[in-house]
Amino acid sequence: MTANDHLDCFGPELVVIPCGSRKLDRRAPAGDLYVGSYHRACRRAAEALEPGRLLILSARYGLLDLDDVIEPYDTPHGAADSITADALLEQARQRGVVLGGPVVALGGARHVSLVRTVWPDASNPLAGTRGMGEQMARLAAIRTGRPGNPTYSAERGPVTPVNGKIG
Repeated sequence: MTANDHLDCFGPELVVIPCGSRKLDRRAPAGDLYVGSYHRACRRAAEALEPGRLLILSARYGLLDLDDVIEPYDTPHGAADSITADALLEQARQRGVVLGGPVVALGGARHVSLVRTVWPDASNPLAGTRGMGEQMARLAAIRTGRPGNPTYSAERGPVTPVNGKIG
């Protein structure tokens, strides 16, 4: 995938966003449990893409719909008790989301790598970013930068104003 994947991510059938380490301290729907700024930024960007379906990829539970009620946990991706690629594929089959339509993976490299074990052609709009700051900026551009918005260029993606002008 290239740094311009974010240009082709509008109208996806499925968007998969990462969980987050900051969580509520009680049982809650997955859509409410994760309270960190990065997860929230991914969620807002995903919702702006208007996907047919939005799922959270939990390091512990795997694929979650926003209304799936779960307990808080402290399991990072790659830990002994974290979701595996085989289990993730089985969950995708059970949820009926192993499909050929456009899939977008919003998140860091570890998240995208795991998503691509199920959907090898998933686009990665955050490809080419060099850290959290650039990822947050790209997520904001996806959320607010639809074609026609002066901070978005269909040819170049997110555009940064220079001296108050879009160039």
